[in-house]
Amino acid sequence: MHIDVASLLIAMTLSLLTMAVALLAVMGKVNLAARRAQLGISLQALGWVLLLSSGLVTAGGWEDRLLSTLSMAGIAVGLGCNAIAFDLWCGRVAVARAPMAIAVVMTAGYCAGFDSYPFRVGWANGLLTLQLAMVVVALCRTPRVPVGRWRWLLVTSLLVQMAVTAARGVLGAFYTELFPNFFAPHPANLLFALAANVTVVMSIVAILLAHRDEAARELERLASTDGVTGALNRRAWLLQGSEMLAHSQRLQEPLCLMLLDLDLFKEINDTYGHEAGDRALKLFVQGMDAVGGERNLICRYGGEEFSMLKRGDLTAIRAYDGRLRAWLTEAGPRELGMQLSYSAGIAAVLNERDTVEAMLRRADSLLYSAKLLGRNRTLDEQALELGME
Repeated sequence: MHIDVASLLIAMTLSLLTMAVALLAVMGKVNLAARRAQLGISLQALGWVLLLSSGLVTAGGWEDRLLSTLSMAGIAVGLGCNAIAFDLWCGRVAVARAPMAIAVVMTAGYCAGFDSYPFRVGWANGLLTLQLAMVVVALCRTPRVPVGRWRWLLVTSLLVQMAVTAARGVLGAFYTELFPNFFAPHPANLLFALAANVTVVMSIVAILLAHRDEAARELERLASTDGVTGALNRRAWLLQGSEMLAHSQRLQEPLCLMLLDLDLFKEINDTYGHEAGDRALKLFVQGMDAVGGERNLICRYGGEEFSMLKRGDLTAIRAYDGRLRAWLTEAGPRELGMQLSYSAGIAAVLNERDTVEAMLRRADSLLYSAKLLGRNRTLDEQALELGME
């Protein structure tokens, strides 16, 4: 059975076009990462269409130069868009820009050196190989979020693409007589065309798996966080809090639980409306995060009540309480046009048999006492003992 390079590349291009349309249909409403992936596949499909079209015009003419240059731009910029998508799916906010910069440099150099066939083939394939290598390096870095095996599927696909692309670059630049045109039946070119068909499928599967992973993480986030403030909900907090407590008990490290209640929250809703109340709740959580220092476990426990687990002793959490009150004193009038205050109770871990539920009961009792004493104050177990002497 005879298989020619042109047929394989046409088949690969049709696959890319089909997948570009399929991604738009299958992904539905998507975020930035998925949009970059969709754009990347679409641009690469367009690039291959233009590259194949350049074979239908006069070789070396202005139409050939225009179509070929635009095709290189589509393929390289498309890969750069995919690189950004992969970084976002790995949880990186500051995505790598180098692959996109290489795409711009490669396109400009390709157009400028178009009249030299060895140069343009070596230049384009060499920089595409470098671009692929940079994406592989980024994928091999430790992700910031849990990701599935799609990462290694992509790495495998990109490594294969690197090998065959580099081979074409070497052929075109240094053995031009063996590779005089894009459809030359050289074994390396045939291998490139075969590999392109396989890696396109591998890449699209990896993209869909990455998108599925992200959707699963988003569902988990929605199931574990409060919709108004973004803090953990009670169920997720109790689960993570028990793990945090067990860890501190195992290492014999101090841990404190703080139960906080916004003062006179009903009056805020009645006077300013529920939208203002929601803004007050959001600002309160923002303040709890802003003055926290190291990561604390914060939860909207219910209504205007919040709970927090913090590593450290009573001295550390008292300092935290002071910072939070100072932050709210400044931020409340500025952001909401009103003062915000809270009452709170603090419970520290007593022994290795202590539980989050028991700490909550003790903190709740102290919170209740703080309200009875006039609100806008924090009580802890030591303070209560001193007050009772």
